[in-house]
Amino acid sequence: MKITVLKNNLKNGLGLIERAIADNNNLPVLKNVLIKTAGNKIQLSATNLEIGITTAVPAKIVEEGALTVPFATFYSIVSNLPNERIDCEVKNNTLLITTDSYDAKIQGLSDSDFPIIPTIQTPIATITIEAAILNEALGQVALAAQVSEVMPEISGALLTRNSNEYKLAATDSFRLAEKTLAAHQVQAKNSEAFRVIIPLKTIQEVQRAFAGTGAVDIAVDAAQILFKNEHTTLISRVIDGKYPDYEQIVPKTSETEVIMEKESFLSALKLVSSFSGKVNEVRLTVDGAKKVLEAHAANQLLGENSYLIPAKIKGPNVEAVSFNWRYLFDGLRALRGNQVLFVLNGNAKPAVLKSPDDASYFYIVMPIRNT
Repeated sequence: MKITVLKNNLKNGLGLIERAIADNNNLPVLKNVLIKTAGNKIQLSATNLEIGITTAVPAKIVEEGALTVPFATFYSIVSNLPNERIDCEVKNNTLLITTDSYDAKIQGLSDSDFPIIPTIQTPIATITIEAAILNEALGQVALAAQVSEVMPEISGALLTRNSNEYKLAATDSFRLAEKTLAAHQVQAKNSEAFRVIIPLKTIQEVQRAFAGTGAVDIAVDAAQILFKNEHTTLISRVIDGKYPDYEQIVPKTSETEVIMEKESFLSALKLVSSFSGKVNEVRLTVDGAKKVLEAHAANQLLGENSYLIPAKIKGPNVEAVSFNWRYLFDGLRALRGNQVLFVLNGNAKPAVLKSPDDASYFYIVMPIRNT
């Protein structure tokens, strides 16, 4: 292999695959990046056997070939080189790196030692979605997921298709987020229903790898999910297990509805949280006569404070319902629009945050039960 590549292109490509590198002493080749020529580009690949990422970088190909080299060493060299043009050549499983003022030799391993990154041959579903829409939807639900060894099935987000409706949902048992993708936002190449659980780490890598614009193709089978655009392919195992029947906890009624400015609610939570203590508890009170929602927090060692938020209120007053303020804050930031609809059902049942103008997303949070 003999190539010439621009530093920034190579650095960006390595940055995309970085988190798929595994620190595995039993299989040292997983610490390596696979460099392989493909047409007028080089392909950079990494895998930790759970996630595999391949991205293409433009290059001048003088001689075709492939080699794997330790990622950390290679990335460090590329990141710190001042030169824009880098020449690379492989001789006897050694990568020779040359610029006008620098040269290095990195001992590599044959590409035949690198694990084969799988693909999906017979998908049960294939869809296409714009990267911006995909990333927003993943971000809105991923905040409610939590890595759990006890319940591995909640360590990710559930992606489902029923009829022409696609949904993403995630929960950590204390909060729940669900996003419905409109039919016009998703182009489907088949109509088969499916349910897969995408690991949280995979979601984070998808958001990094497909952060730009353009379409992303998604293919699903029983064990894997694949994301692909013009330059990058990411494949991941899905989580094996049955996702909780979360729809049972979605409130079917709305006792008290509070509409207020989202920024006012965010500011109130940030302000009163200074007194919220280790459990992040804030107490909310809804007063229909005064048309306010009061946020209050107290700490025996520090004191107490409260903040009044003007609101439109429909339904009975709510007395002293407590929440983890960080959970509320996360849900509020995920909402789109300037206003928030806060639905309360007493002080012991789940509360709902959603936008009055967007029915595609809701966020549920359980109150703190004081004993």
